[in-house]
Amino acid sequence: MRFAPPRAPDTTTRPPDWARGEHADPTLPMWDLSDLYVGPDDPAINHDFSHLAAAARMFRADLQGQLAALSAAALAQAIDRYQTIETGLARLHAYAQLRFSADQTAPGVGSFMQTIAERVTAIGRDLVFFAPELTRLDDAALNASLTDPALARWAPFLTDLRSFRPHLLDDDLEKLLHDKEVTGHAAWARLFDEVMARLRIPIGGSDLTLTAALDRLSDPDRAMRGIAARAIGAALEREAPLLALILNTIAKDKETNDRWRRYPSPIAARNRANRVEDSVITALTEAVQSAYPTLSHRYYRLKARWLGYPTLAHWDRNAPLPGDHAKPIPWAEATALVQRAYHQFSPEMGAIAEQFFTQPWIDAAPRAGKSAGAFAHPTVPDAHPYIALNYQGRPRDVMTLAHELGHGIHQVLAAPHGHLMAATPLTLAETASMFGEKLVFDALLAAETDPRRRFLLRARKVEDMLNTVVRQIAFLQFEQRVHAERAAGELSIARINTIWLDVQRASLGPAFEFSEDFRLFWAYVPHMVHTPFYVYAYAFGDCLVNTLIELYREACTCGRTDHFREAYLSLLRAGGTSPYRQLLKPFGVDPADPAFWQRGLGLIAAMIDELEG
Repeated sequence: MRFAPPRAPDTTTRPPDWARGEHADPTLPMWDLSDLYVGPDDPAINHDFSHLAAAARMFRADLQGQLAALSAAALAQAIDRYQTIETGLARLHAYAQLRFSADQTAPGVGSFMQTIAERVTAIGRDLVFFAPELTRLDDAALNASLTDPALARWAPFLTDLRSFRPHLLDDDLEKLLHDKEVTGHAAWARLFDEVMARLRIPIGGSDLTLTAALDRLSDPDRAMRGIAARAIGAALEREAPLLALILNTIAKDKETNDRWRRYPSPIAARNRANRVEDSVITALTEAVQSAYPTLSHRYYRLKARWLGYPTLAHWDRNAPLPGDHAKPIPWAEATALVQRAYHQFSPEMGAIAEQFFTQPWIDAAPRAGKSAGAFAHPTVPDAHPYIALNYQGRPRDVMTLAHELGHGIHQVLAAPHGHLMAATPLTLAETASMFGEKLVFDALLAAETDPRRRFLLRARKVEDMLNTVVRQIAFLQFEQRVHAERAAGELSIARINTIWLDVQRASLGPAFEFSEDFRLFWAYVPHMVHTPFYVYAYAFGDCLVNTLIELYREACTCGRTDHFREAYLSLLRAGGTSPYRQLLKPFGVDPADPAFWQRGLGLIAAMIDELEG
């Protein structure tokens, strides 16, 4: 049984001419997956499947129904065996996912991924008994066993696992849900990916990929932005019946699972997996929503004035400001800047970052068939993470590189805990990525002496923060309304469009006028399909990192940077072994306190104050 949600990709921006879906910069790196397997025909794949299938069968034969009678040392050994099998299965699955994300339209790549997923699921059937049986162990007996050092190291895993006890079903139902995953949610998510990968959008005489077309929404030419927006809207409308069916089916599938597992609300299962209280996420959502007028509404009124427009069209949201004509940043320059920022903060983090650039662990080139956006895939702890980008040479792409590299560094630091305890809940999963962005931004700002360029850097950063906080909470509100209404019946395309426009108007404010082509822009957001309710992690992470950056600057002022740095690295090294509140105690912050969110949002407001002044 796998309780942790999968990672979902982030967002991306506009490419220079060479990256608009037809040609890739030949200097950009591509990853080499041979550290996992040398190719889809690698004999090691079948060998590993055979070995893991036999190990899983033996594991079930030895242990099913026996856990309550095991000694502490024997139970620890059983968890070790379980982790070994799960790690092997995760390696196979990661390899298939990474191949699929690199080119979703290549012949056979989709069927290969589906075959791998089905074989992994078949072997996992022999493991399904283990997690529920662990959760049913007597509390007093288990607590006594945890005094044995061999089992004590598994205490975080057991505590986390046993928190799901109220939501477990009987063993046969758990097996059924396990078996149906590959033909349920996972199949619909794959269909969504393939639809997005094959989408072609005619703009300026070329059929562009979705990534390239979306990036035209940041073109300096307003007419080009409008052409791109209308073309994207038309392309999404052609696929709207299928995309609405996917969203409806994902929501209904989740409602069915939640009802059987007795979750009180659509978001509750995500919060449980993230080890965060429902009330904390409610407080975050309400804090951001109440700040709309002082954040996004105010900033976009200013942006309309700076651009000289009476109102903004939706395609002006990411428009460059007057004078923002940054030349494309070569890959070598971007990597040097990012690596230097990490190294200056922590030589240890800088050394880890260097590995990603000296080893073939990054795939940076945009190309047809490749997944849009960016992500860092942890694969398995005994290998290393891989990073996917669509690098387009803009300052925002440098920030995306810093972001994903932060994930990769975090994953490397947490890897010693092993597959079952390395993964970080979403409450802290965006900490290293966004902290890395802030380090790079501060380095860029410190190096810039021209007042106008400093203004543009700050404005660009505010827009990124609004996209991270306001936009993602608007996505969350859209999901909440869609899932709530879907419980009563399938939603029409028109109704989904209405919900989308409602939350966009509320979040972006009166500075915007929304044209008809914007109605379907919900349809390309992958998080809502892959990992429902993932999106609040970005807002959580940004508010947390805003506070951490303030504390780091204070530490620099009073000469306590070593203390801050060690506390921060300890947070990253912990992976999934400690609750988020415990990890944040050294910093004196508590997300359960409503004032915490106000502090993080206040930093964004202060930056808008500077721009306004």
